[in-house]
Amino acid sequence: MVTSGQEYLIALGGNLRSELGVPQQTLRAALARLEQIGVQLKAVSAFYRTPCFPPGAGPDYVNAAAKIGYDGDPKEVLDLLHTVEAGLGRERVERWGRRTLDLDLIAAGSRVLPDEATHERWRNLPPERQVEATPDELILPHPRLQDRAFVLVPLADVAPDWVHPVLGLTVAEMVAGLPDEDVSDVVAL
Repeated sequence: MVTSGQEYLIALGGNLRSELGVPQQTLRAALARLEQIGVQLKAVSAFYRTPCFPPGAGPDYVNAAAKIGYDGDPKEVLDLLHTVEAGLGRERVERWGRRTLDLDLIAAGSRVLPDEATHERWRNLPPERQVEATPDELILPHPRLQDRAFVLVPLADVAPDWVHPVLGLTVAEMVAGLPDEDVSDVVAL
């Protein structure tokens, strides 16, 4: 049964072939599996080619975003995303490393989790700490979404008017605030 419940924003990405083929095929399969397990796909962005992050870590990525509906809480949605990743061959070996599939929970409506102070601490984490530090709880909205063209450009396809509940900016405004070269590096396929 497909349910609509709470609205969530997710980011999809991959830069390695999976048993299903190239990253675009893996992303399509992930979206299909989400629907099969009761997630409503309300909108799906175009697929984009984006430079690998961090630079030099592997082949370019294919990224996308989706607006979904689900009658569960954010932790349940995150668990569903991890289940789909694992079912499609994702192995969590290296933070920000190469991968067949990455499904990230970006936002849960206007909710801030676990609280604004924790969100601010993670949002302001120095870049050198971001590589090694992993939160032990779900942080929403994603603490660095406002810095990442590979998330924001696809997100603008599905939720340009979504307002970041801490920053008070829409997705479209966050895209406009990025350096032009970052935005131009995100190319529709």
